[in-house]
Amino acid sequence: MFDLKSLFPYAFNKRYEKPVAYFSMEFGIDQALKIYSGGLGFLAGSHLRSAFELQQNFVGIGILWKYGYYDQERNMDGTMKASYIEKNYSFLTDTGIVFPITIHNHTVQVKAWLLRPEVFQTAPLFLLSTDLPQNDHLAQTISHRLYDPHESARIAQSILLGSGGAKLLDIIGRETEIYHLNEGHGLPACFYLWNKYNDLAEVRKRMVFTTHTPEEAGNESHGLHTLEVMSFFDNVPREQYMQLVEEGETSLNYTLAALRMSQRANGVSVMHGAVSREMWDGFGDICEITEITNAQNRKFWMDESLERALALNDNSTLASRKRAMKRALIDVVANQTGKIFREDVLTIVWSRRFAGYKRANLLLRDFDRFVKLVTDMQQPVQIVWAGKPYPEDYDSIAMFNDIIKRTLPFANCAVLTGYEIGLSRILKRGADVWLNNPRIYREASGTSGMTAAMNGALNFSIPDGWVPEFARHGENCFVIPVAESAGTREEQDDLEAAAMLDMLEQEVRKTYYEYPDRWYRMVGQSMKHILPYFDSNRMAHEYYEKMYLVPEQVARPGRRELVAD
Repeated sequence: MFDLKSLFPYAFNKRYEKPVAYFSMEFGIDQALKIYSGGLGFLAGSHLRSAFELQQNFVGIGILWKYGYYDQERNMDGTMKASYIEKNYSFLTDTGIVFPITIHNHTVQVKAWLLRPEVFQTAPLFLLSTDLPQNDHLAQTISHRLYDPHESARIAQSILLGSGGAKLLDIIGRETEIYHLNEGHGLPACFYLWNKYNDLAEVRKRMVFTTHTPEEAGNESHGLHTLEVMSFFDNVPREQYMQLVEEGETSLNYTLAALRMSQRANGVSVMHGAVSREMWDGFGDICEITEITNAQNRKFWMDESLERALALNDNSTLASRKRAMKRALIDVVANQTGKIFREDVLTIVWSRRFAGYKRANLLLRDFDRFVKLVTDMQQPVQIVWAGKPYPEDYDSIAMFNDIIKRTLPFANCAVLTGYEIGLSRILKRGADVWLNNPRIYREASGTSGMTAAMNGALNFSIPDGWVPEFARHGENCFVIPVAESAGTREEQDDLEAAAMLDMLEQEVRKTYYEYPDRWYRMVGQSMKHILPYFDSNRMAHEYYEKMYLVPEQVARPGRRELVAD
């Protein structure tokens, strides 16, 4: 029997004694543990760190990805290459637990590993693997690649996370009162509980759900027949799970199903909560959707010397520390690209997951004007791009490579590979300006700007996601005007690209070079305003207050009437 008493190195804070299990497909905890792709994982990692700091009765459930997401490298011509390299971790504990689950009507053996709290100062994290010799090759590959591109593999991964994770909790004898799905990937946990209790009401008492994206690709959906063949519903009778499906539909939307099987749900910013309520308005039998704004762990991300300078209101030390942190970024740029940046030049960083709606290339949209910007020696800038496209998102990979090719002639422009936690930290500490320019209403939260602000970078951003809760233009950041009245997407991109360059030329550069005292006042205000609200300790506390400890809401809106065209 697994020793539950040894699981936590702390006595639970009485405010957080209710036992919670947090299911996430990825966790970005430390550079050394490569089981994440981007923001969703960074968020989950910060949540585990704050659960540890607040002494919460909280465990994570994830998957031990043999090859991680992918290793971002370069081809011979400098363009992006996705490599898959086996990962091994001596710091994980073998629990000795191996147990069966059913996938595609076959028995698949699952091994449970444990990341103990002492390793990275997190709540305990169980990681599941099917990479075992007793499984056939296909079953072994389920836990090989995070977000495998093949549909059957993706479904199998959800079954491993959801059904496998819920079953593991029963095996180790942990009394779990709240099952928290971080996105819809772990949805089969609901069906495991439904099969266990034979009562949807009992599932709803225990389940809460966080939705992270208004993007269609982030709200996974699969055909009912395919899910049935894959054993997705864990022996729940068809007439029961069909109540989760809209009349006339032949597929199951994970997000809609989770909203119908949870006691409550949340978006991840005030704006995203409103977008989510509008998005699912009219769909009956769903739970309340509130909002809890994402945050990141200050203790892990924030530079301590910079924090001390802020506490003393010492702008001179603040400026000298920023220059020192910029040197680390200059070294990475030189190593990867052969370009040597300067400490005294305004450094702009665009760095996050590469996806079309995030518009990494917006700064280059009017290329003649871009060239004029980067060749201006009176008030020079240097610009860095970094981020990982999904390895099968060929449009985003083409954008990544196009930025490399178009900026190659400029000694003050660089595109970096290997965007993981380590590089993310260097970029945020070395940036003067953190650029974020998604299409409005498409960014659920976008937390990278929070950790950039913790490290003395000023946000230069479209007012989407978390930004409206923080932004005071000209006081703690620069806000890019939104062209909501534009008729087409192309017109919107044109107008917002022009507005961004206008502000960069006339306000951002001018402040940095001509009014340095004002610049560092803004940096200080940004760092002060980012804390404590955007520290994940607030977020981890708020999940208990707003999601875990609140009595179940029994009343639900009725199903909408489907009207034929």
